[in-house]
Amino acid sequence: MKQEFYEKLSKIVRKEQILEEEPMKKHTTFRIGGPAEYLILPQTTEEIADVIKLCRQEEIPWYIVGNGSNLLVADEGVRGVVIQLLRNFNQIQVEGCQIRMQAGAQNAAVAKRALDASLTGFEFAAGIPGTIGGAVVMNAGAYGGEMKDILKEVTVLDPNGMIRTIPAEELELGYRTSIIARKGYVVLEAVIVLKTGTPKEIKAAMDELKEKRVTKQPLEYPSAGSTFKRPEGYFAGKLIMDAGLRGFSVGGAQISEKHCGFVINKGNATAKDVTELMDETKKIVMEKFGVALEPEVKRLGQF
Repeated sequence: MKQEFYEKLSKIVRKEQILEEEPMKKHTTFRIGGPAEYLILPQTTEEIADVIKLCRQEEIPWYIVGNGSNLLVADEGVRGVVIQLLRNFNQIQVEGCQIRMQAGAQNAAVAKRALDASLTGFEFAAGIPGTIGGAVVMNAGAYGGEMKDILKEVTVLDPNGMIRTIPAEELELGYRTSIIARKGYVVLEAVIVLKTGTPKEIKAAMDELKEKRVTKQPLEYPSAGSTFKRPEGYFAGKLIMDAGLRGFSVGGAQISEKHCGFVINKGNATAKDVTELMDETKKIVMEKFGVALEPEVKRLGQF
């Protein structure tokens, strides 16, 4: 049965685009996670659509990932198919004041192209360690900017296998949310609209934000970025710090001493370590302050 499925996959994508039992810790910024039964590296929209169609026909679970920057993969790994939109699906085209990007384009690469084209408005996202697909789904934001401020439209694959282009105003973009995940859409491409600026000023803004990240965030350790969403009226990192949890650890996972909003992998942390640490943190913050922390990190696999 497994061989049959592999042969069907290999008729859609080349065999070198199919990685079997691939360790997901090599594909997440947390550097945590067991093997994916199949990791697929598609190059075209048609390949993505056909792989998903095959998975549905064969009743095989499938998942979309980017560069794994906001992801915690289970220690046992992931059964089924993980479709990675990254290196093979990352084209960026500048069209006047607009930039058209495939879902696997990294935010840093888009920021560099915007700078090269003297376009301003994307500086806030230059240091967000993810892809455009994830940025759109989560309405990524930082330092006062959000994707919804610059997004024009998104091209998606809907659950029926149809390709649709949806205007940004119909995506219900909010704090770390949109209708994309709720509707089961797969982001294929996005278009942002920027303004003309001067390279010197754009570069200065990017450098300033980079300096803030380097000095305030634990970039020297593997992590999945901000671990918890910002509770209304509070800051997750401050609540965790005020709860006395700075440096609190379980196994190889630790609340960063540099920024309490980050859980870091101090070395050989497991998904179990991270999960236990997050659960204990949520419990203590609730007990002390009556505030419920909601994870921002997505989980993949059985927990």
